[in-house]
Amino acid sequence: MYLGLDLGTSGVKALLIDAGQTVIGSGHGSLDVSRPHPGWSEQNPEHWIRACEDAIAELKSSHSDELAAVKGIGLSGQMHGATLLDAADKVLRPCILWNDTRSHAEAAVLDADPRFRALTGNIVFPGFTAPKLAWVKNNEPAVFAKVAKVLLPKDFLRLWLSGEHISEMSDSAGTSWLDVGNRRWSTDLLAATSLDEEQMPSLVEGTHKAGALRSELASKWGVQAGIPIAGGAGDNAASACGMGTVGAGHAFVSLGTSGVLFAANASYLPNPASAVHTFCHALPNTWHQMGVILSATDSLNWLSEITGKSAGELTAELGDTLEAPSGVSFLPYLSGERTPYNDAAIRGAFAGLAHESSRAVLTQAVLEGVAFAFRDSLDALAKAGTSLTRVTAIGGGSRSRYWLKAIATALRLPVDIPADGDFGAAFGAARLGLIAATGADPLEVCTAPRTDATIEPDAALGGVYADAYQRYRELYPAIRAVTA
Repeated sequence: MYLGLDLGTSGVKALLIDAGQTVIGSGHGSLDVSRPHPGWSEQNPEHWIRACEDAIAELKSSHSDELAAVKGIGLSGQMHGATLLDAADKVLRPCILWNDTRSHAEAAVLDADPRFRALTGNIVFPGFTAPKLAWVKNNEPAVFAKVAKVLLPKDFLRLWLSGEHISEMSDSAGTSWLDVGNRRWSTDLLAATSLDEEQMPSLVEGTHKAGALRSELASKWGVQAGIPIAGGAGDNAASACGMGTVGAGHAFVSLGTSGVLFAANASYLPNPASAVHTFCHALPNTWHQMGVILSATDSLNWLSEITGKSAGELTAELGDTLEAPSGVSFLPYLSGERTPYNDAAIRGAFAGLAHESSRAVLTQAVLEGVAFAFRDSLDALAKAGTSLTRVTAIGGGSRSRYWLKAIATALRLPVDIPADGDFGAAFGAARLGLIAATGADPLEVCTAPRTDATIEPDAALGGVYADAYQRYRELYPAIRAVTA
């Protein structure tokens, strides 16, 4: 048996698979996000431990015998979070999360230093880790002075699990401190934020061993002490391992809290000007590119809170037949935007509202707005040298066939729906745990699931969707002019 632990923004998932990669069972622990000020997004790292314990307890309750047979553990987690520890590994402040934009001024200063784009292959986005440390130095100097280690969220869980300060390439590529082409920390970039390599975790590949389970936890869970823990991956690279998106030309679209258009690459292909993320993959000697939108299902969840209807109820009102855009447009910039704008200040908007704009019309506009944001990412990937012929859909939002039809028509690409199963980040983490424990060939383990159905672009609506996308594109500069 092999265990995958995925630390997301809204919870921790524990997934158990057997040696044949059949999912045996899962458990979940919930998390909340604190937003004490506009643009801020934080979590208490101790809550991650509690949620992980809840997830394991649920799994143990239903599958204690199978859990006892675990031989390897893999980790996945939300990226970019700044988890600051003192010399005794005590948490110094709440973790500043990936969708926190308070450090936009610090990010602009770092991005103006040409070494950052040259070495990382990326813009220094406000959500990345390095500008957050610069913000802490500028605004919480007493905290900054005590920082002995900076860990990414999943690697804080690793510290609790194993007592080791270790990270891996895919997650670390999102810090703005990694030399992404050479897969190592850059002492120059660390120095630019008044840090050094001693304050960073050591680095391994995602498929390699990175710590072992402490005896105290092993005894509590009823498993063997010393079980190897894989390096693991950031959540998107872990999802790619779960989906078999590890070879050049393979891609997926992820409808989670944020939205990701992910393409695997066999070589390092940076193009920071496109606002595409170019990161190390979880497998050695591979990389990937991503277009990232900050509010995908979060946009629908926001509308759900406003209307008092669940996300499922909102999408059910639309049925499964794709309709022509109504003329109401939605910009999904509730927390700013990354690809293609790198704009922390922009905010969302509806445009074209009228008396007849019903709740269903607003829902349709939200789904279309997110689809058009993915089209922005597709165009950015093309400018970065990556051309796609089809994508596979994953994430909670992919349960809506209407949304997938909108995405296929907006992207003008077929969207594959995998056969029933759990192929997300926790599954990818479990696969990495299997590889680290057994030495199996990563390409033989990280295969793609069977395709259950394919959604083709709606040719009859292609023209009106293109017109609606053009309106969507023209709204950004107009809205930017009044929200700057």
